[in-house]
Amino acid sequence: MIARRAIASDMDAVLALYRELRPHDPPLAPGRALELWNNVHDSPQSFIVVCEHEGQVGATCMLALVANLASAGRPIGFIEHVVTASAFQRLGLAEACLQFAVHEAWRLGCCKVVLLSGSQRPQAHRLYEKLGFNGDTERGFVIKRPME
Repeated sequence: MIARRAIASDMDAVLALYRELRPHDPPLAPGRALELWNNVHDSPQSFIVVCEHEGQVGATCMLALVANLASAGRPIGFIEHVVTASAFQRLGLAEACLQFAVHEAWRLGCCKVVLLSGSQRPQAHRLYEKLGFNGDTERGFVIKRPME
């Protein structure tokens, strides 16, 4: 298995993983998908990590860096959209993705890394704790935009 930063040819595989994560989201038009991909992929403040197994992208996550005035100006890393394809679960791909993302966050000088996860995902939470994330250190709150 290989964890790495995503490249342009990974876009379709990552979008397929997102469809598994959020099957009710409306599909993106191809041109819009490419535009959004380029915004994330080409930004020095964000990148997508993928993990391959036998040549196929089987897991992904995204790391975004947020500028910070506290903590001596070191950025805050945010990990989102951790997803493993159902065909690749329990092979360690998500763990490899997360380890890669956290290593990159430290290499880029982040003061901390925040990971949000659905509250009803205890198996995922065990993985995050195994990797050193602590759900009791700080408390996250989320407000979502109302449906229009």
